[in-house]
Amino acid sequence: MNEIYWNLPLIEWIGYLASTLVFISLSLSSLVKLRIYNFVGSSIFSFYGFYIGALPVGIMNLLIGLFNIYYLRFLLFKKERFNVVRAIADDEFLSQYLLYHFKDICRYFPDFNLNFKKINSQVLLALRDAKVAGVFIVGDDKDGQAEIILDYVTPEYRDYKTGRFLLQKYREQHADRSTRRLVCESSNKSHIKYLKKMGFVQEGEQKYILEL
Repeated sequence: MNEIYWNLPLIEWIGYLASTLVFISLSLSSLVKLRIYNFVGSSIFSFYGFYIGALPVGIMNLLIGLFNIYYLRFLLFKKERFNVVRAIADDEFLSQYLLYHFKDICRYFPDFNLNFKKINSQVLLALRDAKVAGVFIVGDDKDGQAEIILDYVTPEYRDYKTGRFLLQKYREQHADRSTRRLVCESSNKSHIKYLKKMGFVQEGEQKYILEL
């Protein structure tokens, strides 16, 4: 650990790495990712503390790592209850939910308009352990194709489970209908990654298609 890299011993670089991972963990909205990054960072910090003889640093970060394991066990393996609720476009609760999250929604759907009610649309709300985790709004079918007006999941539930659940419920409710494809337009890298994870295929510069 005494090797020198860019005028610093390797052990100091390990300390900087641990600090960086802990810092990144605190910026993450997903609880699962936060716990994973924090666990890795605190584990490395614990090693760093014991190695340099700083027992308070080593012991404290060891305990933090154990706490992260404890909570990750519940986050990764607990059985969650998912439910879907159909809503109407002018529902007051839906309006308040969209208004509250509007700034974050615009990061992924910059053209989203709260006046989407003027468009004939179908609205599904995802409940995760009785808490609203996301909303799925789809426009009318046109020649077997329907456009996704909004597919939004609140930050703390962005682990793909809610998105998969909403798409599955939409499929089930439209199994006997004429809609064959869902279309979504996006230029946001995070949203595009999500769309591809859900099975959407790029068609054109910003258009993504999911065959039902």
